[in-house]
Amino acid sequence: MKQEYETYYVPAQSRWPIVGAFGMFFIAVGAASTVINSTKEESTGLTHYLLYVGIATIIYMLYGWFKNVIEESASGLYSKQMDRSFRQGMSWFIFSEVMFFAAFFGALFYARVLSVPWLGGASNNAMTHELLWPAFDAVWPLLTTPSGETTQAMPWTGLPLINTVILLTSSVTIHFAHQALEKDNRSQLKLFLALTVVLGIIFVGLQIEEYVHAYQDLGLTLDAGIYGNTFFLLTGFHGMHVTLGSLILLIVLLRIFKGHFTSENHFAFQAAAWYWHFVDVVWLCLFVFVYVL
Repeated sequence: MKQEYETYYVPAQSRWPIVGAFGMFFIAVGAASTVINSTKEESTGLTHYLLYVGIATIIYMLYGWFKNVIEESASGLYSKQMDRSFRQGMSWFIFSEVMFFAAFFGALFYARVLSVPWLGGASNNAMTHELLWPAFDAVWPLLTTPSGETTQAMPWTGLPLINTVILLTSSVTIHFAHQALEKDNRSQLKLFLALTVVLGIIFVGLQIEEYVHAYQDLGLTLDAGIYGNTFFLLTGFHGMHVTLGSLILLIVLLRIFKGHFTSENHFAFQAAAWYWHFVDVVWLCLFVFVYVL
C-alpha cells in the first residue's frame, strides 16, 4: 500500500529577516545613544533619527512579513503540519514571555524577602545593618533612598483597581468573541473583539495617567530606589505588552472585517487570544505583588 505524506510548505527566500535585523540595530544604537546623551544633558538630532528610523523599519518589516504570511495562508498553501508548527512556535513564544516576567518577579522577590531583611539586621546581619545603613527601616515598600530622598507608594485603589477590572473584562469579551467565531456569528465576533481592543486602549491610557500622577504628585520615579525600579520595570514592560496585544487584536479585527477566518481555520485569532489571556494573568500577579502586598 502506498503511504501518503502531508505536504509541508517551504517559503521562498525572504528579505524580511535582514530588514528586521537592520531595524533592531538602529533601535539599539538610537535608544542607547539617546539615554547616554540625556544623562550627560546632551542631545543630538542624529540619535533620535536613528531610533525613529529603526522603529519605522520594524513597522515596515512587520507589515510586509505579515502580508506575505496572510497571502500564503489564504492561498491554501499551509497544511495541518504547518498549523502545528505555528501552534508550537506561539507556545514557545509565550513560554519565553513567562520566563521574561519571572526574572523581574524574581528580582522583586529577592529585594523584598532577602535583601530588605538582611539590610535591616535579620539573620545575624546586625553588623551589616550598622555598617551599610544604620538608619534603614526594613519595611516594604522602601520609600527612602540611600541618598535620603523620599517618595510615596502607589496605592492599589483608584487607577490600578480600575485597570484590573478593565483587563478582566477584556478577557471575558475576547472569550465571547472566540465563541462567536466558532459558531460563525460574525456580528457578535466583531462586536466583542472591538470591545476588547477598546478596553486595551483604555488600559494603556489610564496607565499613562497613572505614571503622570506618580511623577508629579507622588515623587515616584525610576530613580526612586529599588521600589521605583521594580514598579516601573514591571508595570512598564506589562504596559508595552498590552500595547502590542492591542495592536495584534486590532490587526485581527481588520482581517475579520475583510472576511478572513472561519470556524475551522482561525489560528491567528487564537494565538492573539492566547497572548491576551497571558497578559491578563501577568497583570493579576502584578496587581497582587506590586500594588496590594
